Amino acid sequence: MRRNNKNETKLEKKLHRKNSQENNHSQFYYSFLTVILLVCFIQMSVSALLNVTKIIAYHRKMSTLESKRIAAEARNTNLKKEIKNFSTTESMEAIARNNLKMAKKDELVVILNKKNAVLPEQKNKHKKVGHKK
Repeated sequence: MRRNNKNETKLEKKLHRKNSQENNHSQFYYSFLTVILLVCFIQMSVSALLNVTKIIAYHRKMSTLESKRIAAEARNTNLKKEIKNFSTTESMEAIARNNLKMAKKDELVVILNKKNAVLPEQKNKHKKVGHKK
């Protein structure tokens, strides 16, 4: 009986050791999985935050581009109107006469000159002579 008890105690100790080793392995495994899951969660959170900031930046760019497109379309319509205005022969003739300083029959061209700038030679004459020591 004593032998049986000793064998049983040895067997129980072995089983206890084996169970504790398995317990340690499973605890390590679950801890490792927890760490991996936390890292994945952090990675997903960071990438989601970056995507949100990119979306906001793209919306800003889209709004600025939209306003530029509207301004360009308005300028385009104005230029089309100006082309229509200048495409007539009368307006072309008026522009050419103005630039070439020509007149129609029975017209008089008056050219007004602006006041001439002071020449460098005239500046030297007007300079005051400094006192010598």
